[in-house]
Amino acid sequence: MTPQLQQAIRLLQLSTAELSLEIQEALESNMMLEAVDDEHEDGYGSSKSQDTESLPYAETAASEVEDVAGAAIAQDIPEELPVDSAWDDVYDTSMPQAASGDHAGFEIENQRAAGESLKDHLLWQTNLASISDMDKAIAYAIADALDNDGFLRTSFEELRESLNHDQVELDEVEAVLHWVQRLDPPGVAARSLQECLAIQLSQQDGGSPWVEQARHLVEKHFDFLAERDYVRLARRMKLSQEELQQVVALIQTMNPRPGAHLQDARVEYIVPDVHVRKKAGTWQVELNTEVIPHLRVNPYYASMVRRADNSQDNTSLRTHLQEARWFIKSLQSRSQTLLRVATAIVERQRAFLELGDVAMKPLVLHDIAEVLGMHESTISRVTTRKYLHTPRGIYELKYFFSSHLSTSAGGECSSTAIRAVIKKLIAAENSLKPLSDSKLAAVLWEQGINVARRTVAKYREAMAIPPSNERKRLV
Repeated sequence: MTPQLQQAIRLLQLSTAELSLEIQEALESNMMLEAVDDEHEDGYGSSKSQDTESLPYAETAASEVEDVAGAAIAQDIPEELPVDSAWDDVYDTSMPQAASGDHAGFEIENQRAAGESLKDHLLWQTNLASISDMDKAIAYAIADALDNDGFLRTSFEELRESLNHDQVELDEVEAVLHWVQRLDPPGVAARSLQECLAIQLSQQDGGSPWVEQARHLVEKHFDFLAERDYVRLARRMKLSQEELQQVVALIQTMNPRPGAHLQDARVEYIVPDVHVRKKAGTWQVELNTEVIPHLRVNPYYASMVRRADNSQDNTSLRTHLQEARWFIKSLQSRSQTLLRVATAIVERQRAFLELGDVAMKPLVLHDIAEVLGMHESTISRVTTRKYLHTPRGIYELKYFFSSHLSTSAGGECSSTAIRAVIKKLIAAENSLKPLSDSKLAAVLWEQGINVARRTVAKYREAMAIPPSNERKRLV
């Protein structure tokens, strides 16, 4: 492949954030490239400014200067850049690193307060407590061993070994663990969900209604609660269905993941590459031009390139000019390809835009590649980490591709539409008698969708929907 093609392919597979970094690096490294202010420029190099006479190089219009310079060196610059090194020596294929120096990392998007982790929160409380240094060391080890949900999955023996102290006994570790379990957040450092709920209920006011019954249920009959066997649970607890409902409702107010809200997770924002809007009854697809700046060749530096001059400075100017033209052309090719692919997808998924997931049509990469005359690998690169903003939300372009199942009428139904139907059926089911996978498959057969029970189970699990015995409710 030529260097131009390699560069075009590399830019095509970059996400919007990565492409912005790539453009910024190109602007900093290539004197011939400059960003165009939208207020004064239209597109790549079409000037709108009326005060060009004030520029020192305005003897010719900017576009004319570039054309003249390009014609002057056309005979001297080959189609491929004449270098004796490999591609990686000319273009850095890795992502640009953050700038070094005192001002590194001070971009606006990086300005956010450092969140407090669960470990930091527990260590802060431990340092304020009046306990021995040995107990603090054990508490540190416990805090360090907690998972992201605040549970302790490490045994007492492993905790003792991590302390590297022969005088620490297992009962000391257990005693400190019970002390840590009384810290904030409630339920932290539990070794199981049952213990987590029991700790939180033990910290509830005993005078509150149903607290004693909830503690008894969690301590003695937790297995029945996990299996949602409410009939046997009501009989063992000697409660009516209404009373058991109150007890279970109290337990459901407890937090099953006490440490999850203290995780310092960085928020990732999605910037759509393409917008689709309905105007005058038709769906129109437009590129998001705000995320990619308009670039052009700097006409002043382009005019400095001299014909038949093989000096080192003139050769450097030629090289930068050719690289700038390649980069701009690759960006234009990327935008055109992305727009063509997005338009083709919208054409075939207009029913989804109108009705939602239930109207999603079967679509594979080969379908779009055949229509546009492209290779499937190109379609795959274009649709990876590229996002489409629709009235229904923001979706990755790959979301619109799905496998299909046959229908009784001889047609096809996409897997996305089937998942949407399953989700709709489960949302409308009777909570006292949830629909089993077999029953869901039977309902889909009645609607003309030929789907097996195991396929329904696979789709249900992919949507993180529990099985019917776990969806059972008292009301």
